[in-house]
Amino acid sequence: MFDVIIVGGGPTGMMLAAELRLHDAHVLVLEKEEEPPQFVRALGLHVRSIEVMDQRGLLERFLAQGKKIEVGGFFAGIPTPWPRLDSAHGYVLGIPQTVTDRLLGEHAAEVGAEICRGTEVVDLEQDADGVTVGLADGTTLRARHLVGCDGGRSTVRRLLGIGFPGEPSTVETLLGEMEVTAPPETVATVVAKVRETEKRFGLGPVGDGRYRVVVPADGMTGDRAVRPTLEDFRRQLQAFAGTDFGVHSPRWLSRFGNATRQAERYREGRAFLAGDAAHVHPPTGGQGLNLGIQDAFNLGWKLAAAVAGWAPEGLLDSYGAERHPVAADVLDNTRAQMELMSTAPGPRAVRRLVAELMEFEEVNRHLIEKITAIGIRYDLGEGPDLVGRRLRDLSLEKGRLYELMRDGRGLLLDRTGLLSVAGWADRVDHVVDVGDEPDAPAVLVRPDGHVAWVGEDQEELHDRLARWFGAPRDSGNRPGS
Repeated sequence: MFDVIIVGGGPTGMMLAAELRLHDAHVLVLEKEEEPPQFVRALGLHVRSIEVMDQRGLLERFLAQGKKIEVGGFFAGIPTPWPRLDSAHGYVLGIPQTVTDRLLGEHAAEVGAEICRGTEVVDLEQDADGVTVGLADGTTLRARHLVGCDGGRSTVRRLLGIGFPGEPSTVETLLGEMEVTAPPETVATVVAKVRETEKRFGLGPVGDGRYRVVVPADGMTGDRAVRPTLEDFRRQLQAFAGTDFGVHSPRWLSRFGNATRQAERYREGRAFLAGDAAHVHPPTGGQGLNLGIQDAFNLGWKLAAAVAGWAPEGLLDSYGAERHPVAADVLDNTRAQMELMSTAPGPRAVRRLVAELMEFEEVNRHLIEKITAIGIRYDLGEGPDLVGRRLRDLSLEKGRLYELMRDGRGLLLDRTGLLSVAGWADRVDHVVDVGDEPDAPAVLVRPDGHVAWVGEDQEELHDRLARWFGAPRDSGNRPGS
C-alpha cells in the first residue's frame, strides 16, 4: 500500500512527489503517456517558482539550463519596465517546459519517488482507510491518499464528481515550432508591425534553427479537437502578416483556447486536485505551470504531515482554503489580460488607459506581483502584514534563509533568544542567530515559506505551533539548533 498515489507526471505531479519524499512518504506517480511531451507550452519560471526551487536546493540546476530575463511586458504584453521587487530573484527564468519537466522528474526519482509511465487510471473508490485505483490493464492499486495532477481534462476530477464551472473557449490560437526561410531581420520587422495591434501574434527563435509560431486561429473552421496542419499555419500567417515566412519542417503543431474554469473544490475525502486538474485559463502572463508548482508546494508538506500522523485538525482543508482563492485571482487576471489584448476599439482604449496607469511604479509592481505570485497573502488570521505572506530570502548568521529550508521543515527565526520549540523540534528548527532581518522579534515560517506567526510571546507561539505542526511531543531541541 502506498502512502500517496499521484496521477499525472507533469511538473505539478513531480514537484509534489519530491515534496512528499522529503518526509519519507511512500509515493507512486502514474503517468498515462509513455514518454514526456516534446512540445513546449510554458517558456519560463516566475519569481515565486524560482524562490521555491531555491528553497529546495534545485535552483542551480535550473539556472544552468535557462536564461535570466529582466524585461517587462508580462501583463497583457504591455511594454512596461520590470519594477523593483522584494525578492533576491527579481527576474523571469526563460526555460522550456520540456526542460522543467525533465529536471523535476529527475529530482523526484533521485529522492525516491516511484514513477510508472504508460499507466492509465480508469476508476477509483474511496473508503475510510484509503483509495483504490483501477488501471486500464485491469489491475488495482491502493493508497492512503490520492492526488489528481492529470491536467485540464482530469480523469481524477471526473471520477470524484467534482464540478468544473467556468467559460468555454471563445477564441483560439495556433501554436507550434517550425523552421522558416525568411531572413531573421524580416521576421523581426514584420512581427513588430503586426504586434502593434495583434498581441496574440508572434514568431521567435527557440534554437536549432526553429521558431516558435503563435498566430490567431480566427476564421478557421473544423473540429477544435483535431490538431492543426502546417497549411493551417500558412493560411493564418498570410491572413495576419501578409506572408507565411516560408514556414516548413514543423516539430510539433497544436492549438489552445481561452477556456477559463476552476474546480468547485480541491478535496474530496482522501483525494485532492492540483495544477491544471484544479484550474485552467489562457496562458497570458505565463502563469499556468507556475501555479501548479506552487499548488504542489502548498499541499506537499500538509499531506506528508497527515501520512506521518501529526497533521492538526484542518491542516489538509487549509490547502483548498488557501489555493482556491489564489487560482481564482489568476483566472480573473487572465480574463482581464485577454480583454486587453483584443483588437476591438473598446478594449484597445482600455488597454491604452491601463498602459498609462502602469507608468506609476506602484501600479506596475502590483500587477507584476500578481503575475509572479509574490504578492500572495494567505488568510492566516489577525497579525502583522507579514503573517500569511511568503518570506523572501534573508542573510542570516548561519547562512541564507532558503538554504536552511532545504529539509522542508518549519523554522522559527528568533531574535530574542528566549523562545523555545521544545515539543516540536522534530518538525520545526529554531534559529537564534538571525541578524538584522526580519524586522520582528520572532517569525515562525511554515515549510512552504509562508509566515505563520510574528511576535515574542511564548504562549502565542505554542498556539501557532499547535495549529500548524500538531500536538507537541516530548523531545528536546534538534542538535545544532
